[in-house]
Amino acid sequence: MHQAKWNDTVIAESADTISLEGNIYFPPDALRSEHFRASSNKSVCPWKGLASYYDVVVNGDVNRSAAWTYPDPSPAALEIKNYVAFWNGVQVT
Repeated sequence: MHQAKWNDTVIAESADTISLEGNIYFPPDALRSEHFRASSNKSVCPWKGLASYYDVVVNGDVNRSAAWTYPDPSPAALEIKNYVAFWNGVQVT
């Protein structure tokens, strides 16, 4: 079972995660939706495709673009479609 925490709050939890390039990707149903807000940020990975971001929000504090997902990944990365990974201070255990 993996957990993602920020500000001492569990924001995602699942046993059905995928480990890729040193990141743990959580399935969409593992997210506690009240802690996520769409961000306008995007980035491009040469082999995974276009990533979209979420801000993580806990008790009014905002961690901007601390979560990312690939809603329409390249064929090589289909296994992580819509799964979410974290950075920028979010602890994944």
